[in-house]
Amino acid sequence: MSDLTLTKTRMKEGVWEGLLRRDGEDGAPPQIVVTLDEQTIPGIEVIPDQQGGWGLRVPVPLEAIGDGVQTFLIREKDTADKLGAFTLIAGEAIEDDIRAEMDLLRAELDMLKRAFRRHCLESM
Repeated sequence: MSDLTLTKTRMKEGVWEGLLRRDGEDGAPPQIVVTLDEQTIPGIEVIPDQQGGWGLRVPVPLEAIGDGVQTFLIREKDTADKLGAFTLIAGEAIEDDIRAEMDLLRAELDMLKRAFRRHCLESM
């Protein structure tokens, strides 16, 4: 089990970012490997921060953006312990996703609210 903790901070402009903290002594920066379909993602940055941890920056390759679900695994290189993961969902695969269903339900509810308000105004 790794003594590292990974916390996501944001994903912006095609770069996933997180914070790494080590339990106990700070030590050397951790060696991190990020994979997609068992292929290593290049360009990973581990940057020291002022609180004794490290910022992690993972650039999302253009090849990974497309229809379907893409899951990136974040691991410590030495121990191969999984520290975290993030997922991109796009295209056809999202149609069955519960979040897409919620968006459709919200749109239908908005349509019903407008129709009900129009009916109430016409009934007066």
